Amino acid sequence: MRHLAQVQKHQLSGKLNLRLLAVQEAEYTWIVLTEEKVIPPAEVLTSPDAEQLHEGLLVLLELSPTGEIKQIENATNWVLELVKTYLTSGITPTFLQQETERAEQWRQTLTLQTQELARRSLEVEARREQIQALEESLKREREGEN
Repeated sequence: MRHLAQVQKHQLSGKLNLRLLAVQEAEYTWIVLTEEKVIPPAEVLTSPDAEQLHEGLLVLLELSPTGEIKQIENATNWVLELVKTYLTSGITPTFLQQETERAEQWRQTLTLQTQELARRSLEVEARREQIQALEESLKREREGEN
């Protein structure tokens, strides 16, 4: 499972640990972790990529189901790609919220329009049946006169 973490120095031992910040739920969905979760120094040091770590660095981790570090990579390029993709074009959380609200309003409007069209269709069908009944009635009256 992929995580975003920050490298921290353990206050007493001076060794590095990793504080998990977020976890990837789906390809484009991440969940910010509200509880503090830390990977202890012993596990960090056994990682093959441990020599490139320094305090404050943001990293992407790949953790096994048992919580062992499978891979560590510097998150700088990943963060810069996020900034380039989303923040330079003005896509902000507020913008996304407004777009979500607009989409919901469109959905509601389309639902109302669909319901109105269905109602009108039923009315037209009922009127057509009335006209057919009147035509048949007139036809019978004419046949009765002849």
